[in-house]
Amino acid sequence: MAWNPDTYNKFKSERFAPFYDVLALIEVRERMDVIDLGCGTGELTRKLADALPYSNVLGVDSSQEMLNDSLPFANEQVRFEQKSIEDQVRNSDKKWDLVFSNAAIQWVDDHEALLPKIISLLKPTGQLAIQLPAQHHNALNKMLNDLADEEPFKTQLQGWQRTPPVLEIEQYARLLFENGGREITVFEKIYPLVVSDSTALYEWASGTTLIPYTEKLNDENQHRFINEFKNRLQKQFAKAPVFYPFKRIVMKAVF
Repeated sequence: MAWNPDTYNKFKSERFAPFYDVLALIEVRERMDVIDLGCGTGELTRKLADALPYSNVLGVDSSQEMLNDSLPFANEQVRFEQKSIEDQVRNSDKKWDLVFSNAAIQWVDDHEALLPKIISLLKPTGQLAIQLPAQHHNALNKMLNDLADEEPFKTQLQGWQRTPPVLEIEQYARLLFENGGREITVFEKIYPLVVSDSTALYEWASGTTLIPYTEKLNDENQHRFINEFKNRLQKQFAKAPVFYPFKRIVMKAVF
């Protein structure tokens, strides 16, 4: 997908809040080998490294556009590579003391198969710490799928909808346990997003949630889709300021 770091960073403080919750669950040890799956611009990867003394941290992301903004955050402790999460879990022989991922694995399908592969990257006593949006419970995702099921979009999308791979928290807890996890923590939390109006809520969605839909449409239908999405946002979130209860899943375990 074509990511725009400027659009993504418009709501930096709101996007950073869950990061600190998952960071707080990590047992800090010195000189860890750490990988951040889906590191984006690398700003949070650097914050992660700064919290882990003398550790070596690798951030990987599939988007060169996002990684172009990572240069200021690289140092002797932190480096970055362009690589998808799928390629990393498929082709890596290296093992890690901490596998970390913040708002990234929701873009990878089949979490029943993905999570064991991610866990396999860990050394003995290694830690897994992940945060992801609970897409299957968030209203914007449902609104976009409803719109994608209408014409003229349905024809051009060939019936495609974004089916979130995100599981229920009970399923994640089971997967952690069945793959050797202990000290398991899994919870869902609402992170209130308060913005000035529905236009600002659109700007929030345009940096992530909207992208898989618009990239599959031609220019004319892109404009139609965006305008109709804005109209529906205005109707559903008519009050100002807009309160949007964004749900996220946080999990951590030791292996």
